[in-house]
Amino acid sequence: MLAAGSAAAALADGASLLEAAAIGPHEVAAELGGLSPGKFHAADLAADALHRALSEVVSAEGQPLLSEQPGRALVAMSGGVDSAAAALLEQRAGHEVVAVTLKLWADQETDGERSCCSPQAVLGARALAHSMGLPHFTLDLRDEFRGAVVDHYISEHDRGRTPNPCVRCNGQVRFDAMLALASRLGAPALVTGHYARITRDAEGPLLARAADPAKDQTYMLCAVDPGELGRLRFPLGEVTKPEVRALAAEAELPVASKPESQDLCFLSGIGRERFLERHGGRADAPGEVRDSAGRSLGTHRGHRRYTVGQRRRLGVAAGEPLFVLSKDPQTNVVVVGPRTELAAREVSVEEAVLYRPGSQVDGVKLRYRSTAAPARVEASLPAGSHTNLTVRLEDDAFGVAPGQVACLLAGDRVVGHGTIAA
Repeated sequence: MLAAGSAAAALADGASLLEAAAIGPHEVAAELGGLSPGKFHAADLAADALHRALSEVVSAEGQPLLSEQPGRALVAMSGGVDSAAAALLEQRAGHEVVAVTLKLWADQETDGERSCCSPQAVLGARALAHSMGLPHFTLDLRDEFRGAVVDHYISEHDRGRTPNPCVRCNGQVRFDAMLALASRLGAPALVTGHYARITRDAEGPLLARAADPAKDQTYMLCAVDPGELGRLRFPLGEVTKPEVRALAAEAELPVASKPESQDLCFLSGIGRERFLERHGGRADAPGEVRDSAGRSLGTHRGHRRYTVGQRRRLGVAAGEPLFVLSKDPQTNVVVVGPRTELAAREVSVEEAVLYRPGSQVDGVKLRYRSTAAPARVEASLPAGSHTNLTVRLEDDAFGVAPGQVACLLAGDRVVGHGTIAA
């Protein structure tokens, strides 16, 4: 181990920042004249120690680290096929690619192999970047993520709401931090593997839905400030997921067939209920299940386990399917009823931001996996922040959950967002 550490130090001595960020265990082993499989772990540890030091350098706010280079791009790499394909496309376009992975969460109960931002994911993304010949940095945002995203997620559940932490993370943590790092590393552009496009009108850039509707991620990006879009690139916005996998397979990337993670990064392998038990502070308590007329139907296991629109695991029997209609955290009552009672034509939205005047809004997405519904807001509303606004739907929407995000659309373009209040 001492020899491997000395080798890593020797490789880094006199190297530029980007050269040091490209040093991995294979370079350490080569510096030692080669290592047997049984001793290669020492090279892993030495390389990891070097990159922990580099992480401290780039995670600390400060002066620019590198002068700006017009063709340089910082690419967010999670260790999955989408971000790897985005980096590959940037390489093929002739750009100087620098990779970054965010460390957002570490929990001994979380399945780090299935999380995009865990310590294990960092190691996998770094190895992938190095295999592609890319320098790699780790940006440690655990404190920022806990404060802005996880604590909010917990408090929203305590309020009886169903938050969307990914929208909040993208809008308040990830992109701001990565763009700041890109500036410090002299990279004019930040590139991610999201399925989204950027379009422009007379007032500037806006997000637009991806060519692959099955993978479109504009809902998750709707809180990203349009003022930042001029520095962003989404190379996968015009391609489909099968095309991305084919591209990765043709380039012999080891993640070409890697399964996608379906969990929130801090819930991987643990689930919402267990997570809230461990981190939520307030314990879930059983309470009453009632219908909309106030009749008692049974007992629930804790209101935080349920969301508006939920049908399964209600714990009550009835002659027709029942759905969660609302929750009252003050009385710990969950109200259920038939699907017809879920119907909504008006949705109250708080903390709303319009990127364009309200007259342009013609649709809304009320959940990530939902389709866009024809809708309007008050035409006289100007662009800017609004404490509240009302979204009026042309058709009934079912299971509109307070705490979720309303993504406001003008055709394929994202023109605003807010949090569903009621």
